[in-house]
Amino acid sequence: MASSLEFVEYAAGQLAGAGEITWKRMFGEYGLYCNGLFFAVICDNQLFVKMTEAGLQLAPDLPQAQPYNGAKNHFLLEDLEDREWLAEFAQASCRELAATARPKKPKAAKEPKEPKVVKEKTAAFDYKKEYKEFYQPKRQPSLIEVPPMQFVAVRGQGDPNQEDGDYKQAVGWLYAVVYAIKMSKLGKRRIEGYFDFVAPPLEGLWWQEDGSDLDLTHKEQFQWLAMIRLPDFVSEADFAWALEQAAEKSVPAERLQLLHYAEGLCVQCLHVGPYNAEPASIALMQEFAAAQGMAPDLAAGRYHHEIYLSDPRRCKPENLKTIIRVPMKRI
Repeated sequence: MASSLEFVEYAAGQLAGAGEITWKRMFGEYGLYCNGLFFAVICDNQLFVKMTEAGLQLAPDLPQAQPYNGAKNHFLLEDLEDREWLAEFAQASCRELAATARPKKPKAAKEPKEPKVVKEKTAAFDYKKEYKEFYQPKRQPSLIEVPPMQFVAVRGQGDPNQEDGDYKQAVGWLYAVVYAIKMSKLGKRRIEGYFDFVAPPLEGLWWQEDGSDLDLTHKEQFQWLAMIRLPDFVSEADFAWALEQAAEKSVPAERLQLLHYAEGLCVQCLHVGPYNAEPASIALMQEFAAAQGMAPDLAAGRYHHEIYLSDPRRCKPENLKTIIRVPMKRI
């Protein structure tokens, strides 16, 4: 899967504290430069930084991987949230790379070219950055009032970890609809109020059919709604058009719905670690809620809610970041 320009722009923005970050297309992917020095590559929407002793000293536990077959190992930076640390890491790496770089042969002088006119590009709207209260909570539980939002959603049941199972297929269907809307700017469809946006993270509502607490030892009994937030400008007609576009790629349009969900009062926190370790975070949330005179309210269309900030295919289980949100009622 080729990297998206949105991810390249995001990574470059997060690294901006290190210097002037630019990029070039390289064999279908991207090379990153800091003040003109080649120091990193982006492959499959992952950031790989060249190996250095300085980098090892700063982050000895960073994972190492090949960005592509036949390449040398690079540092794999999975967490790009801490801009100050990223700048420090990139600067240290670049200082060492610059000191060990081979001197280039001088090039023959060329006739000066007319300067290129570069159009200013407006950054795509990123819900995670603009609505930090919903997408960047602390690890300590907190109260939040969640307003109504709309989603593209797929309803199903069963173990989400089953290979080639219904859940994993549903995730692909969701993104097909989201990207049909996002990329409508390149086609004939004109959506009123449209603005470019970064695809929001995958979310899920989870429950047991009998209404009891989630039993992680029997995931085959899970009922779920897999969903991705849609911008408010998406109307019923726009959604129907996006379904038609997705159906051309063998997406079963009849399985997808435009979901309007009013979540209301909740307790939420950031869980870092494997999904199977979530009960410890949920226990802290329930203890916090009780101290506030509240109790979980998993009835009348209110569900255990998770927002997935990490891709489990590319992130170690101990580093997975998941927002857990539980609806509450006052007692």
